[in-house]
Amino acid sequence: MTFLVTGATGTIGRRVVEELVRAGHPVRALTRNAAAADLPVGVEVAEGDLTRPETLRPALRGVTALHLLSASGADHVPLESGPDIVDLAAAAGVRRVVVLGTGAEGPVEEAVAASDLEWSRLAPVDYMANTLGWAGSIRTEGVVREPFGGRLTASADEADVAAVVATLLVHGGHPGQTHRLTGPEALTPADKVRAIGAATGRSIEFVELGVAEARAQWLAEGWPAEGVEFMLDMWATVPAEVGVVTTAVEQVTGRPPRSFAQWAAEHADAFRAA
Repeated sequence: MTFLVTGATGTIGRRVVEELVRAGHPVRALTRNAAAADLPVGVEVAEGDLTRPETLRPALRGVTALHLLSASGADHVPLESGPDIVDLAAAAGVRRVVVLGTGAEGPVEEAVAASDLEWSRLAPVDYMANTLGWAGSIRTEGVVREPFGGRLTASADEADVAAVVATLLVHGGHPGQTHRLTGPEALTPADKVRAIGAATGRSIEFVELGVAEARAQWLAEGWPAEGVEFMLDMWATVPAEVGVVTTAVEQVTGRPPRSFAQWAAEHADAFRAA
């Protein structure tokens, strides 16, 4: 079996590639820039662009299972090319697809559901790695400043998400199901800050900002005004299910998900002062 991993140089894709390589599987990694991929030895790197399906034909040859993103780019725009990608995959002989998305019904999700492929969909509620955005202020000031400090998120370790993807690609199972992936607990931002403090041996303060304070801070940091308003609205209306813990990671991989404390211990250097 040959496995094609799209988004192979991203936060999750790179880890999926590493999981498959460690298990001894042949991996083809799709990226827009093969020269800059920097992937493990033995990985076949293919260039292609998910927004231009015709560029995927060479990468799909001989592939049995496909890890497919449902959105592209930093702004996570749903891939309108989803139906064409799925048609190309089926024509190339791909039998199994694992889709990584948000749980929403977009063009990729609709296309795989309408196909004859064996498919599973994954929807992580949040990534623990998103807290790396705090690293600068923690390193320089020992503080995190954010609004809506009471919001709960059951963030997933990106390594767990990759393990779920790799397991489904290799072994299949759970056909036609969507898995909401979480960690083992729902935490507030202050809870996460305390865990980072424990991991680094530092006293780190969490300061809850009001809406006006957050808007002023983000604008001063150079955020576009529309981005600021989008984030404020999103955080003000975080749905309750984002804080609901699921057992999906253990159901698929056979082991419990990793805690935020474990994640923080492994990434402590990112938060330490130089």
